[in-house]
Amino acid sequence: MNETPVHQALNPEFRLLVFLVSIGFFMQGLDTTIINTALPAIAQNLGEDPLRMHSVVVAYVLSVAACIPLSGWLADRFGVRNIFFAAIIIFALASLGCAFSQDLNQLLFFRVLQGIGGSLLLPVGRLALLKIIPRTQFLAAMSLMSLAGLMGPLIGPTLGGWMVEYMSWQWVFFINLPIGIAGALLTLKAMPNVTEPTVAHFDFGGFVLLVVAMVGLCLGVENFSNPQYPLWWSLTLISVGLICSLFYAYHSHTHQNALFRSKLFQNQIFTIGILGNFFARLGGNAMPFLLPLMLQVAFKFEPFMTGLMMIPTVLGSLASKPIIRRVIQRFGYRQVLLVNTLLVGTCIASFSLTNIDTPIWLRALHFFAFGILNSLQFVSMNTLTLKDLSQQDASSGNSFLSMIMMLSMSLGVALAGTLVNMFSAYFGPEQITTAFHTVLLCLGCINIIAAYIFWHIPKHVSV
Repeated sequence: MNETPVHQALNPEFRLLVFLVSIGFFMQGLDTTIINTALPAIAQNLGEDPLRMHSVVVAYVLSVAACIPLSGWLADRFGVRNIFFAAIIIFALASLGCAFSQDLNQLLFFRVLQGIGGSLLLPVGRLALLKIIPRTQFLAAMSLMSLAGLMGPLIGPTLGGWMVEYMSWQWVFFINLPIGIAGALLTLKAMPNVTEPTVAHFDFGGFVLLVVAMVGLCLGVENFSNPQYPLWWSLTLISVGLICSLFYAYHSHTHQNALFRSKLFQNQIFTIGILGNFFARLGGNAMPFLLPLMLQVAFKFEPFMTGLMMIPTVLGSLASKPIIRRVIQRFGYRQVLLVNTLLVGTCIASFSLTNIDTPIWLRALHFFAFGILNSLQFVSMNTLTLKDLSQQDASSGNSFLSMIMMLSMSLGVALAGTLVNMFSAYFGPEQITTAFHTVLLCLGCINIIAAYIFWHIPKHVSV
């Protein structure tokens, strides 16, 4: 019997290309997580308050979100090899700049550059696989690449904690240099420079509206509790972000070449999935930032031990992968997302019951359970969002979903950091644990909004 085309094994000639793209995927996944356990040490070295270091995470994630719409057009216009090579070089040089930063402003500047490089790595790498590898082998290629994506978050927090404790925080960024050099050399060898013969004019006006909208919303939330800025400044930034969002909604409806056309939202399931992703990720994506900060600042854990404590979350995520499809097939998207969204919210809030005396085994079990629930939530939301899109809308819808995922992460981290500062100021420095507990309760409650959104999923929707 002939092998089913979609399950064909990967030809040896494509393995080096998949390995190369995996390097980019690994670098992005590693850098998103490795810094979380290093933030208190970086704050101490730069003379900053560790509770105000969320801007280091927000700067990176927000610049990734802002530049995602640009990645596909650049790759089509200038070629996948040229853009992937430029992305690795930008990422590596920005990492070097981060390591040599002497103050927070310098670090933020290079984190933005690092995010620009990171925003191109995964989308352009995936696009290269799509254009070069035959469709019959694409599934095998993506499966191999996904392993690298899992390895980054798995070792990131622990590696970051170990480097901070036994070397210095600069090594959190130095580690990207040898990986980047190897990736750049491999790019020249393994990736052909595929371009598109005709490329539409880039929607620069729409791109500017999207960037201003995202930056306004995130900086407005982030500066809300910053004493350096008056309240009216934060409210103005948020208002500008909302106004630009409305302008883009009109632009997407009237502009023929818009990055994301309004017709995407004529699909009810896609609309529900996007809104659900946005609100459900605010709490879930803030946890990799908030939990290491709480362990170190409130519970006085060492950086390496903090990193080790984050491993059960990733293991829980891995453990859930084989069962997700069966769970959705058994209960349907609506029931799974309704129940699991409430469970994720409850699990986030339940971290407020932990304290410095919580046994390690119980804490690890708690993190493991959160990893299972969070993974089930994210995979279910993503597959629901994209499942009914037509072939011509699939690429645009996937890019918009990726942008919303990163925007929600940056807003979630900004919101968590702002709430920590507000409640620590309210309760006082001696009650820092209470401040963290209150933030966790707030983030858990936000998931109720997402549960209400998923309640609108039609009951007949299945896998």
